[in-house]
Amino acid sequence: MTQTVGQVGEMEGIWKEECGVSGVLCTNGQPAAPLVHIALYALQHRGQESAGIAALDGGEVRLHRGMGLVAQVFDNGRIESLLGSLAIGHVRYATMGSARLENAQPFVVSSPWGPVAISHNGNLINAPALRRDLEAHGVMLHATTDSEMIAHLIARAPAAATIEDAVASCMRRLEGAYTVAALADGKLFGFRDAHAIRPIMVGRGPGFWAIASETCAFDHIGAESVCEVEPGELVVIDASGMRTQQVLPVDRRAHCVFEYIYFARPDTVLRGRNVHQARRRMGRILAREHPADADIVIAVPDSGTSAAMGFAETAGLPFEVGLIKNRYIGRTFIQPDQASRDFGVRLKLNPNVEVIADRRVVLVDDSIVRGTTSGRIVGLLRNAGAREVHVRISSPPIRHACYYGIDTSSRGELIASRIDVEQIRRYIDADSLGYLSQDGLVDAVALPSDTLCMACLDGQYPTRRPTEEEAGRAALDGFERAPVGSLRL
Repeated sequence: MTQTVGQVGEMEGIWKEECGVSGVLCTNGQPAAPLVHIALYALQHRGQESAGIAALDGGEVRLHRGMGLVAQVFDNGRIESLLGSLAIGHVRYATMGSARLENAQPFVVSSPWGPVAISHNGNLINAPALRRDLEAHGVMLHATTDSEMIAHLIARAPAAATIEDAVASCMRRLEGAYTVAALADGKLFGFRDAHAIRPIMVGRGPGFWAIASETCAFDHIGAESVCEVEPGELVVIDASGMRTQQVLPVDRRAHCVFEYIYFARPDTVLRGRNVHQARRRMGRILAREHPADADIVIAVPDSGTSAAMGFAETAGLPFEVGLIKNRYIGRTFIQPDQASRDFGVRLKLNPNVEVIADRRVVLVDDSIVRGTTSGRIVGLLRNAGAREVHVRISSPPIRHACYYGIDTSSRGELIASRIDVEQIRRYIDADSLGYLSQDGLVDAVALPSDTLCMACLDGQYPTRRPTEEEAGRAALDGFERAPVGSLRL
């Protein structure tokens, strides 16, 4: 889901519910929605199912959200109607089962401080218990996602004297991964779980403050990155500036390592590390760990490009454009069955025959999840005349489910949890297969291993492991809910 709309890669076969959040508070009286709109374009790679913006205009929130890409949901007239100098936005991706308009964000609810709007990235492992509690207290939940509950928890915070107290009270009740941009009472909020699993940043531009999932959003709106929201921290921005409150005690930072491998855009900076350069180092280390006797190096576009460049540099091999991507086709996993997904791969990728034919090819990708997409791509290269195909993966094998906002539907779908590397090689029909080691990954990211979440690789979860009920909460997607569209509150 990195880099561009319609990216092709093995991660598309199984991960879900990656999202992007943004927020802007203009201090010069200008409308905030146009800047949020641009920021959402920059974050489009994080979610292509739905998009939305909520803007606070006086005491009223104007909200528009819809299914599809940012360009499909918003036009100039719609943006101009979202008045107010404070706004938040969201882009979302999830499985087809929950691809419904009522799950699009932001969510808006009434509160003692006026309307509260929130945009959330992550996943709450205690969502079933929170849902039962809210419904027991008479709250009618319209969505099947856990994000709506965050807005209601803020609005119903017990004995909260201020909106800041209410947000802090909400944070203390949430378990799992969350980064949230929120607006209420003329203030812009950004807050994060105690492990900082998903990313969120603060930026500042001429006449405005901004919050976004990635720094690339700041580049597009003319802002400079100020800081990350720290683990367990609440950032409050209003007309007087920014202030912070440490709400949750911090046990350990556990930032998702797949942000560096796959999810974040290459020009984003996470914890001082440029994502493209981190991926390039992954490729260099991968070439040292798993060299290949080959003629050229190619990437699975776009997720493997940076690592393939590093691999080619270290291996002393030409880096070629061997696969051409159709950038106007959606993701493979939006198709309802495997046959449709296989056809989607053929539509999306076309081998550059003059580059591939009669060559020994190193194919670099970010990951192998099910293995079906990798097998199809190897087949494309062989049909194009490749003499040999050596697959190199710039991450270790993915053997464990993720519960923090990029959920796997079943560990059994992870091919590396069922068979070993040699069996995977045979399954995808590669001449050789090499994965980056976990030590090599940590070296490439250049951050201490105990500050990274690598649970999908090694099963070491930074939080308690969710119960069977919590892990299986996707069954809620079966509920039918009333549709929503543009509204005011």
